[in-house]
Amino acid sequence: MNAELGHFALILALAVAMFQMIVPMLGAAKGWTGWIDSARPAAIAQFGLIGLSFAALTAAFVSSDFSVRLVFENSHTAKPMIYKISGVWGNHEGSMLLWVLILALFGAAVAIFDENLPPSLRARVLSVQGAIGVAFLAFILFTSNPFLRLESAPFNGRDLNPLLQDPGLAFHPPFLYLGYVGLSVAFSFAVAALIEGRVDAAWARWVRPWTLAAWVFLTIGIALGSWWAYYELGWGGFWFWDPVENASFMPWLLAAALLHSAIVVEKREVLKSWTILLAIMAFGFSLIGTFIVRSGVITSVHSFANDPERGVFILAILAVFVGGALSLFSFRATSMQAKGVFSPISREGGLILNNILLAVAAFVVFIGTVWPLLAEMLWDRKLSVGPPFFDKAFTPFMIVLAIVLPLGAIVPWKRAKPGKAARSLRPALVLAAAVMALVYAVSTGHSALAVIGAGLGSWLVAGAAVDLRLRAGSSGLARLGRLPRADWGKAVSHAGLGVTFIGVSLLMAWQVEDIRIAQLGDSFEVAGYTVTLEAVVEQPGPNYEATVATMKVEKGGREVARLHPEKRVYPVQAMPTTEAAIQNGLFRDLYLVIGDEQLGGGWAVRTYIKPFASWIWLGATLMALGGLISLSDRRYRVAAGAKRQMAQLNAAE
Repeated sequence: MNAELGHFALILALAVAMFQMIVPMLGAAKGWTGWIDSARPAAIAQFGLIGLSFAALTAAFVSSDFSVRLVFENSHTAKPMIYKISGVWGNHEGSMLLWVLILALFGAAVAIFDENLPPSLRARVLSVQGAIGVAFLAFILFTSNPFLRLESAPFNGRDLNPLLQDPGLAFHPPFLYLGYVGLSVAFSFAVAALIEGRVDAAWARWVRPWTLAAWVFLTIGIALGSWWAYYELGWGGFWFWDPVENASFMPWLLAAALLHSAIVVEKREVLKSWTILLAIMAFGFSLIGTFIVRSGVITSVHSFANDPERGVFILAILAVFVGGALSLFSFRATSMQAKGVFSPISREGGLILNNILLAVAAFVVFIGTVWPLLAEMLWDRKLSVGPPFFDKAFTPFMIVLAIVLPLGAIVPWKRAKPGKAARSLRPALVLAAAVMALVYAVSTGHSALAVIGAGLGSWLVAGAAVDLRLRAGSSGLARLGRLPRADWGKAVSHAGLGVTFIGVSLLMAWQVEDIRIAQLGDSFEVAGYTVTLEAVVEQPGPNYEATVATMKVEKGGREVARLHPEKRVYPVQAMPTTEAAIQNGLFRDLYLVIGDEQLGGGWAVRTYIKPFASWIWLGATLMALGGLISLSDRRYRVAAGAKRQMAQLNAAE
């Protein structure tokens, strides 16, 4: 009965979503209070029904109900419980159910927490959220029903894709969807503002916390995916410019631009049209990512489905929502006039440059991602766009962004004196130059990548510290503790970006790789370390067979690690996976991989020395932490400033 209950709840959720889409919008247009107020209970009811449906599917996976086709195709009785649960969203149908659950969650959150919103605006926002819910609930029910039954229940299932049976991939999709789908709130606010014909500082204050929350979740999701690729795929890479990786990175860049643009709208009442456009495009690129993952247009270890018909349905959703929003934007753009004036050398100018760099960088990633598809479709040519293109085309924008970010953070609004800002950042410049000199001195072959990346990263970290010091003023440490949390959050996030810059550049410039065939008992040298293959044994796992190596690592005659890399084979799917053994450190990772046994004897062994690898994810953690610190600022939680500004505007009218 669980499957039938879940299916029925999903149908009811579609009916409620249709009500939420139509009735509050009409009520807002006509000024009918009862219809306007119906948006809140409808949003909460939709979330409750989809939550019930998701719980029913989870119960089917946990109980190994193989009469449900989705459970049969993606689970197995021997699978550990954590992967039975993550198997709910480790497939196309279940992941789409999680998608709409998170969409409904954000709608319910707007209904519950945004009490200071004008009722008509809240009704329109929730109505747009309801329309998105209608589209995706219809997509699930008509093309991707997760509750289909089999005529006769098999004794066991086909198991989950072994690559997904990993803690990193268990939590990666939910966080990624929280980011993807969270941007729907910014989109709904943008469309609601266009319908009302008013975009002001209060609107920017309301939209910022939702965008920030989505950006934080997207940051965590991308970092988890990068971490998984690093230790699971066995090649030691953290980013491959895979189309699905790019699909999550593009909305992250646009969401970052939207956050900074909304600040200008809130503080100076300018960039209104641009901010609305960013809100539309950020969610639009989230839908593009959904299309890429589920349409079958690309082949990737991340892709969920290979069904062009489903892809056409998602493409239609993309065209309707983004095309409709852009059409509405074209009619309303002239009404969103800027009120403030400013000099190019000002906080506004710095934020505009920040937006240009982030938006163009996202466009570069988009071109590199879709160009092979366009070439094959238009000219019947198979092309491959890989890391060399992205490294050369994308990196310059990030370099310029890193240079201007500390400057833009400290200059005043409206008009600034460049010389004064430069003098304030002199300590940061000295530190960056010292770090560049140190890295240059120790670099083998004097790698420019290491020198530039370390210098830019240090510049960002030191610039964030200078920004905090300037905000504290002459009071020094006593005032630091009283600074608004949003200021601390901004500084921590900017510093986190700098830490990531340092980690990426030093890892790519200084890493050492050794690939060889090693016999049992063999020792070999890699970058000053002595690695010995001591033993290789077969060990059974809960639902796999593992080949486990014991490898001793010494330096200067002293043992520094004894690691156990694995090669696993999952019999049900007859699929091998690699489990690298990594000794993580603050300044370097030891990374060992055992491969296949060779016909002539011995084992394929990969050894990597990866300097500063952990700084990549430390930086991502700091960026997400900075966002969370900003979200904890009381001004964002209650939007008190926005409420006062709206009251003043209403009184003036």
